[in-house]
Amino acid sequence: MTSLPASTRLGANPLEKRSFGERCEAFISRLSTRNWFWHKVCSMIWLPFAFRSGITMRRVGTNRFTAVLPFTRGNRNWYNAMAGAALLGNSEVAAGLFLFARVGSDYIVVCKRMEYKFLRPCVGPAVYDIVPTQDLDERIRTGGEFNIDLEMDIRQQMKDHGKSKRVGRCQITFHCTPKAMMKARAARKAAAAARVADETAESPTTGA
Repeated sequence: MTSLPASTRLGANPLEKRSFGERCEAFISRLSTRNWFWHKVCSMIWLPFAFRSGITMRRVGTNRFTAVLPFTRGNRNWYNAMAGAALLGNSEVAAGLFLFARVGSDYIVVCKRMEYKFLRPCVGPAVYDIVPTQDLDERIRTGGEFNIDLEMDIRQQMKDHGKSKRVGRCQITFHCTPKAMMKARAARKAAAAARVADETAESPTTGA
């Protein structure tokens, strides 16, 4: 089955032109997922947490990514292990980057639920191995809003290519909404508000 643009799947007018701001947003979104230099630039502006942590992504397979969180001073705690807040916070960042790279710039991606289990201290770079537990491509082809569950194993990257140690496990759920759908909802709300305002203005006022 050929995947259609979100606007076509949702019944919107496929010939409707996007605004200049929407075209710029889509261009920057695509650029940030295809080029890691521009990804770092965009992170510095819109994702300062990810930029300061230094997390990077790399593709392992057609639908599998890993993210690497460096063992830097800013990510470590007072006893020289990876801080729990850094491991936890970057779980959402890693999964969000993976999902955004898959669904593209036509969707708004929001984290709904995350469960992180700490297994042992991490005293080196952390590697997030991200695997979708559901068919993401099928949900994109179907169109509309959807939830997607992701699982991650977080492992400590060992020196000299030794066997990595699993330091955590994370389960996370994202809600994905097509931007075309959100735009249509906003237009309907604006139209409804305008009708109410017109009806209020036209209704006769009752005297005291």
